Amino acid sequence: MSQLRMPQSLLNRLGSDTAEAALRHEVMEEQAAALGRMGRKAEAALATLRAHQGEGRLETLRTAADAVWCFLVQREVMGLRDRAAVVAQYDIPREVMVRLGAR
Repeated sequence: MSQLRMPQSLLNRLGSDTAEAALRHEVMEEQAAALGRMGRKAEAALATLRAHQGEGRLETLRTAADAVWCFLVQREVMGLRDRAAVVAQYDIPREVMVRLGAR
């Protein structure tokens, strides 16, 4: 867990309940860290998929789809719902996107 604290001036502006504000800040930090982890995992899985041809590609494809699904879910939890931008930025192949159904 991070050792950083929210600046006191910001806490004062958030209201008198500094414990609640500090907790909200920590939750936001954890969400951002989780989003970063999921993004790196998705990038690595997509890079592996692009490099992998032949035997075992189906399993690599499943792994990439799972990593992308987790990343998109984490984004949605944070209120970031624009999938089209993510698909374009990460160059997510169609074969991965069609495997992102209900689980």
